[in-house]
Amino acid sequence: MTSSLPGNRDLPVSQYDLSTYWGRVRHSADISDPRTLFTSSAGLEHAKQLVTSYKMGKIRDMTPELWKAKKIIDSTLHPDTGKPVFLPFRMSCFVLSNLVVTAGMLTPGLSTAGTLGWQITNQSLNVAINNANANKSTPLSTSKIVQSYFLAVSASCGVALGLNSLVPRLKSLSPAARLTLGRLVPFAAVASAGALNVFLMRGEEIRKGIDVYPVLTEEEKKKVESGEVEVTSLGKSKVAAKLAVGETALSRVLNSTPIMVIPPLILVRLQRTEWLKQRPKMTLPINLGLILTTSIFALPLALAAFPQRQAVSASTLEPEFRSRGGKDGLVEFNRGI
Repeated sequence: MTSSLPGNRDLPVSQYDLSTYWGRVRHSADISDPRTLFTSSAGLEHAKQLVTSYKMGKIRDMTPELWKAKKIIDSTLHPDTGKPVFLPFRMSCFVLSNLVVTAGMLTPGLSTAGTLGWQITNQSLNVAINNANANKSTPLSTSKIVQSYFLAVSASCGVALGLNSLVPRLKSLSPAARLTLGRLVPFAAVASAGALNVFLMRGEEIRKGIDVYPVLTEEEKKKVESGEVEVTSLGKSKVAAKLAVGETALSRVLNSTPIMVIPPLILVRLQRTEWLKQRPKMTLPINLGLILTTSIFALPLALAAFPQRQAVSASTLEPEFRSRGGKDGLVEFNRGI
């Protein structure tokens, strides 16, 4: 993100009002815009030069070109490291990366081997995305990543196989109801394991805490811009880490819910129509289209549930932070995505 580039002058956080949900939705739609994936290395360098010029005071006002540069950087660079996030694991690639995996999990009539294979693939992708976009002030060791991966895979496979064996035994339900429940089994597995995955992959943050910073007044921001004052971390807060990880886990569930629920329910209805019965080869492209359409709308709605750069009262954190808040007694931290 732009905070990792040289210069003391901060860019406006967004074109939109991030204190409102719909403002965050529009901002999240920018971050997750797949078109930024086509930015070349030269385009990224040009964007970094523009933003750096603004931060160093060479450009005085925000322009459409500068907003575009900020969008490219926000969707490409990690806010803590300043390095590009590996392309398949960026939020701007999230819909495309998950499309095939989600379609695989939602394939009607999967065998046990197919269920296991797609759940393992999905959790592998989740681990990679969570690790690539996590708060990097408290990095996770390789051994912890491996341990978290196997626990998340075990959880998702256990839920999927357990529910797959349970649904057919519900004899009190009609065949149609059992069919519908069967199609929702992947959702239960993905939602439960997805939330667990976030907690496992970012457990080190909860154990050690993440960096928190004072919220600056306008006067303090001007001093930072002039180089008189340098903003440094107040320390690591475990309370802030629990909030950051918990909100991220919930946003994952909010994202997976419409994607894993709406397409299979619509497909069940469509498969009862004569049109699709006569054209079974259309099932896969229709399924992919439903998943893609739902994903495009669901992702920014889920990402916007909580601010990425979050401000909280210092009094809600550990005692050592309670008298060190900035403007209005607030501190802020990077929640991660």
